[in-house]
Amino acid sequence: MKKHLKNFIGMSCGALIFGVAYSWFLLPFKIAPGGVGGLAQIFYHLFGLPAGAVMVGLNIPLFIMAHLLIGRMFSVGSIFGLIMGALFIDLFSIQNVYRMGLFTDVLEKYNVGKEISQWAMTNDPLLAAIAGSILLGIGVGIIFRFRGTTGGSDIPVMIMKKYFNTSITMGYLMVDAFVILLVGIVFSDPNIVIWGFFSLFISSHMCDLAAEGSPNVKGAFIVSGKHEQIKLKIFEQLDRGITVLHGEGGYKGEPKKILYVAINRRQISHLRDIVKEIDPAAFVILHDVNDVMGYGFKSRALEF
Repeated sequence: MKKHLKNFIGMSCGALIFGVAYSWFLLPFKIAPGGVGGLAQIFYHLFGLPAGAVMVGLNIPLFIMAHLLIGRMFSVGSIFGLIMGALFIDLFSIQNVYRMGLFTDVLEKYNVGKEISQWAMTNDPLLAAIAGSILLGIGVGIIFRFRGTTGGSDIPVMIMKKYFNTSITMGYLMVDAFVILLVGIVFSDPNIVIWGFFSLFISSHMCDLAAEGSPNVKGAFIVSGKHEQIKLKIFEQLDRGITVLHGEGGYKGEPKKILYVAINRRQISHLRDIVKEIDPAAFVILHDVNDVMGYGFKSRALEF
């Protein structure tokens, strides 16, 4: 029960950031982040429909399609994340914020049109795109981290993968690109397309960062005939645990022992010095690690 409550609180926090980013920065400038959020902008600006409600409405047939075509039932977290995101988009819309008497001076100064629906927290589209995309990505990433989703592109991508064998990455690119181009065509503005892809690039990276954590930890594979000496030095000087893997040389087929160790970024140069001092001919591979749990490390999972 405590875990579920923690997830719902986490998703609510992410949805709040998502809603503010979308309503305050992206929506007034018609900056489409792709997916259902981009389609909702068309209904909002052309017909005056609440963007959050439109997102829920568009996701209902998508959920039904997912169930019929790929047999997938969506979790409570998926539905909760979608509803909370849509709720905060409409609750913290520029109109409601203005009616509540919040940020009135800012909204009256930095408007991008005569209608209140076009008012924003800034009149600079570049600043709006950067701020909105960063916050949007962080919000969605937090929702993902707590096992929720915001609906949207996931379902068409899964359908494309099943029936057309499209890769996940290509599927997302195709769906989001289609939506961004469609919004640009509907409003006859090529600038919207540029801002849309710019927003998609930033928000995607920020989403990964918020969902998986910053790769401040490196993993190192070390192949050396002097593995025992290197292992002892790492124990003594870096105070890191080491796993010894048993491998085989690809050319001669001789057995090899491979050391694997997780270190902080600031220890990279120290590790290099240790290996070079003992065995300059050692083969070393470094790679990013998003999260580590265990001796000497703390998980990057968000705690309340």
